[in-house]
Amino acid sequence: MQKRILGKSGLEVSSLGLGCMGMSFSYGPPKDRQEMISLLRAAVERGVTFFDTAEVYGPFTNEELVGEALAPLRDKVVIATKFGFDTSVDPRAMKGGAPVLNSRPKHIKEVAEASLKRLKTEVIDLFYQHRVDPNVPIEDVAGAVKELIQEGKVKHFGLSEAGVQTIRRAHAVQPLTVLQSEYSLWTRTPEKEVIPTLEELGIGLVPYSPLGKGFLTGKIDEKVTFDSSDFRSSLPRFTPEALKANQALIHLLGSIAEKKNATPAQIALAWLLAQKPWIVPIPGTTKLHRLEENIGAVTVELTANDLRDIDTATSQISVQGARYPEKLEKMTGL
Repeated sequence: MQKRILGKSGLEVSSLGLGCMGMSFSYGPPKDRQEMISLLRAAVERGVTFFDTAEVYGPFTNEELVGEALAPLRDKVVIATKFGFDTSVDPRAMKGGAPVLNSRPKHIKEVAEASLKRLKTEVIDLFYQHRVDPNVPIEDVAGAVKELIQEGKVKHFGLSEAGVQTIRRAHAVQPLTVLQSEYSLWTRTPEKEVIPTLEELGIGLVPYSPLGKGFLTGKIDEKVTFDSSDFRSSLPRFTPEALKANQALIHLLGSIAEKKNATPAQIALAWLLAQKPWIVPIPGTTKLHRLEENIGAVTVELTANDLRDIDTATSQISVQGARYPEKLEKMTGL
């Protein structure tokens, strides 16, 4: 597995990370714990060194899973987790509503202590604010993380789904290593303002949902039904009408995949990797064969002509459906 550097701080990770949320939360019922521990360790064996979790996933159970699985391999991996939600409010109440935010400095420090225990580690490699809290100045948030870094409890600071002004203000207090935002062939919003700002400031980008929450694998069409515990059942972009309309993107990926002897998912990931050398996608999976398929994307080469053809073709495709319900959409890009 090739390596990439995130940000000016020199954080080196595998070119692809692993998003761990779906193992415990959000994509249907939690998966078998021992199977997921085996999968996490198999990822390390195959060269993955970057693992993404958060206290709200479960809540808490995903951090516990990641902590147990990676404790024997701790010196080989980079673990990212997140703060910013009030986990005393059941996250299952998020469906149809908005989760409760809490990025007060005292709370951030409490979350850090609890996450360290669940992750069975002495230091959090990368600590993200999960969503911008409009009730707490970002300077106070950055200051709290700066203190945690000075205390040796955190190594790197990140934001998730933040807008450019928030990024600049946070970065002035405690340099950001990474921004995590949704970015893929069907969510290209960061290209307009965010990516140029990250390039200017020397901040890495970690795209979550790089496979469009499974859609870009080509395995989801309008006939699919989602369990009520699968949050895609509440997403406008996953209504049967939107899924049918958006198949044009899958046809495009499929045609390129055929020429490259690859899969649509591998083309989607290779496209992201080709955008900037400081982009590290974190596709999530609960299956070993999917993990291996995703890792295979690192060896797929897209030429300048390929990238130009993809851009030309995608410019003709209008993606249907908002990516989140309105209340959740309002929490992004702040």
